[in-house]
Amino acid sequence: MHRVKRVKLEEEEDETEGRWKSVPLDLSFAAVRMSGADELSDSTEVVEMEDVPSQFLVEKHTWEGLREIIHNSRKYSGVIINKAPHDFQFVQKHDESGPHSHRLYYLGMPYGSRENSLLYSEIPKKIRKEALLVLSWKQMLDHFQATPHQGVYSREEELLRERKRLGVFGITSYDYHAQSGLFLFQANNSLFYCRDGGHNGFIGSPMKPVEIKTQCSGTRMDPKICPGEPTFMAFINNSDLWVASIETSEERRLTFCHKGLNNVKEDPKSAGVATFVIQEEFDRFTGYWWSPVATEDADGGKILQLLYEEVDESEVEIIHVPSPALEERKADVYRYPRTGSKNPQITLKLAEIRTDHLGRIISTQDKELVLPFTTLFPGVEYIARAGWTKDGKYAWAVFLDRSQQHLQVMLIPPALFIPVSEEHSQWQERAEAVPEGVHPYIVYEEFTDIWINVHDIFYPFIQTSDDEFTFLWVNESKTGFCHLYKNTTQLQHGSYQWAKDYAHSDDDFKCSVKEEVTLTSGEWEVLARHGSKIWVNEVAKVVFFQGTMDTPLEHHLYVVSYDSPGEIVRLTKPGFSHSCSVSQSFDMFVSHYSNVSTPPCVHVYRLTGSESDPLHKEPEFWASMMEASSCPADYVAPEIFNFPAKSGFDLYGMLYKPHNLIPGRKHPTILFVYGGPQVQLVNNSYKGVKYLRLNTLASLGYAVVVIDGRGSCQRGLKFEGALKNKMGQVEIEDQVEGLEYVAEKYKFVDMSRVAIHGWSYGGFLSLMGLIHRPSVFKVAIAGAPVTVWMAYDTGYTERYMDVPENNQQGYEAGSVALHVDKLPNEPNRLLILHGFLDENVHFFHTNFLVSQLIRAGKPYQLQIYPNERHSIRCPESGEHYEIMLLHFLQQHL
Repeated sequence: MHRVKRVKLEEEEDETEGRWKSVPLDLSFAAVRMSGADELSDSTEVVEMEDVPSQFLVEKHTWEGLREIIHNSRKYSGVIINKAPHDFQFVQKHDESGPHSHRLYYLGMPYGSRENSLLYSEIPKKIRKEALLVLSWKQMLDHFQATPHQGVYSREEELLRERKRLGVFGITSYDYHAQSGLFLFQANNSLFYCRDGGHNGFIGSPMKPVEIKTQCSGTRMDPKICPGEPTFMAFINNSDLWVASIETSEERRLTFCHKGLNNVKEDPKSAGVATFVIQEEFDRFTGYWWSPVATEDADGGKILQLLYEEVDESEVEIIHVPSPALEERKADVYRYPRTGSKNPQITLKLAEIRTDHLGRIISTQDKELVLPFTTLFPGVEYIARAGWTKDGKYAWAVFLDRSQQHLQVMLIPPALFIPVSEEHSQWQERAEAVPEGVHPYIVYEEFTDIWINVHDIFYPFIQTSDDEFTFLWVNESKTGFCHLYKNTTQLQHGSYQWAKDYAHSDDDFKCSVKEEVTLTSGEWEVLARHGSKIWVNEVAKVVFFQGTMDTPLEHHLYVVSYDSPGEIVRLTKPGFSHSCSVSQSFDMFVSHYSNVSTPPCVHVYRLTGSESDPLHKEPEFWASMMEASSCPADYVAPEIFNFPAKSGFDLYGMLYKPHNLIPGRKHPTILFVYGGPQVQLVNNSYKGVKYLRLNTLASLGYAVVVIDGRGSCQRGLKFEGALKNKMGQVEIEDQVEGLEYVAEKYKFVDMSRVAIHGWSYGGFLSLMGLIHRPSVFKVAIAGAPVTVWMAYDTGYTERYMDVPENNQQGYEAGSVALHVDKLPNEPNRLLILHGFLDENVHFFHTNFLVSQLIRAGKPYQLQIYPNERHSIRCPESGEHYEIMLLHFLQQHL
């Protein structure tokens, strides 16, 4: 019996020299006709064979050709990324004769500009319904250069930009005081202010901002206007807290923690500064908070107060990271608390400023708690959030224990802080200085056996009774999904003997819950992390919030009554994902929205309807701030899919289909992955901004798959908490299951040619994929990966993995550098990329991995970016990374 031969076509010759599966011939018929002697006779038995699709071969470009492809794609993404306005501030106009209802301030990058600027638009009272009104962007500042010369920032600013993931230049944040119309912002290595609105009225033309002069050396950081007395502002300089008067040009140093030494080891203290872990892992970027009120004294002067965090990093480990100035051959020195090691010692303090009736500073005073922080609040490891109640009666703080499974919201009366002076040097004298009955109050507690995700939603109402305290809060651990609650706590007044030998009891300061009202519920999330806000209309007794009630793939603006909760009303249109900001008068909102096929646009809406029914006001399109740009010519929106996984959860994914799809051909496939906590990649928002390279890959003939498996966010605590104590052990299973689902549904996915690629946690999972499923992943491209969890920081690692001594097995199983023996022996299957100056996932991780690879005799390729940190920021480096990615894939996948 003759059998049909499989013939390898010359142009499909396997370049892998037998190390991977041979390329099958495209057979779309039952038998092959051969010429001459091999021609089949009528009596030959023909064997029926299934159609075997051939592999699609991606066209190989030269390095220069790939560079041109990347150039063209980056031109488009630059236009989209920079253009959108953000950081909105509505200011209502009360001039009834004028044509405008609001002035809207924001940051944005006008057409033709290369830096962010402070802008405004006028919102008219009336519009023509039949016409699209596009608001003009007006410059507030006259010919103002905000970016330092050649974009060179101080070390403090550069590190803050890294923590905030800032990619734009110019003015990146501002503080605004509504009553006085004062704007304060950092720019060009200095501080500036200008006035518009408030008591001064509105200015129509660009203005020259006023530079706030200083005697300080070094950069002034984190400037804030004093809410109760806006002639004053505070800032951080050289890790200490300062105050300055705009009116009198006075400047005072309030704290004296930092000595200004070059030796980090001998200068471990700071005041008002959020440490690395607090910024990176808790999203808190400040360490001080102005009281909202200024108290008048008998002489007509005022008393201003600042709550601040003092930090002592004496016992925190020191690490050395190469300096950006490589030619100097120096290293930058950092305090970095590695998991299981000592965190900084922390406390809260109070700075007080007294002025005379002319607004001149008479005196400043530093105050500390009546007892040491650890004595009053034992078990508190992190101050996650802090601030003041609106009436200035209490400072408040959100405390977390080290495991991040126990949270407390604490009210702290200012009278609990005692002046630091010789007068109160003895413990007894300090205790007597505290009025009777003054003590902290624990108004809220939360426990979980998974972890607590820190959020930004705490809205305290002004007290109407000394015995009760009411506030809005979100809780995730109660139901497993993040939801809004209105809590009323009964303040338990007590009397404590503030003595040196005071011993804390578990019941100290605890208050009983009088009432907890559920405002939202269900298997969906109120958005509360990463700066998400709520807007509370106390007159109408409703709260505006953003959430995923309709679908986990879209963010929408909703409103619910907190007085008689029940119906939840969506205000934004479905089919898009929105990011919103509501006006202070609650009659307008602005939405930045998009979907997978529509680039971002920014629209202003007016809420119209009866004041007697605030819940059912109709959102009416009012004006456009930015219309959606056209997509790139080669852009094809990804297809969103979902499937039931073996874990019991529905998983969502995205598929970028190859643009040159040929029926019957199998295309090489890229699995783009992040896979860790706090991140959601798959949603109905435009992907042509941050992830345009995925479309570029599809345009070259690759299929690109993205899957949000267990561990990603917006799906509830149980879904995200699947990683608890076992990072790296469950994620790859979800990714592979998703790949198999896509390959079964879409026959063009070539499971014999799959690459896995990601950055940071995605880099870690790329390595894990090649280690545990080398039969699935032909190549792995790992960017800035964590390779050994023992070397990562406390705040992140211990939240998800506990301390090393409690989870030795989890740390070992999740550290890729300890499993290099499982990596393939074939060359060209592993590429590692890393920024040499990375002070987050230190280059040590790659260094250690490479040393283990060499010891095990394993092949690898390494691409270092000498002047980059954790995020690639230099355009040339970004371009090189993308070309490197394309080149490696076309050569080896």
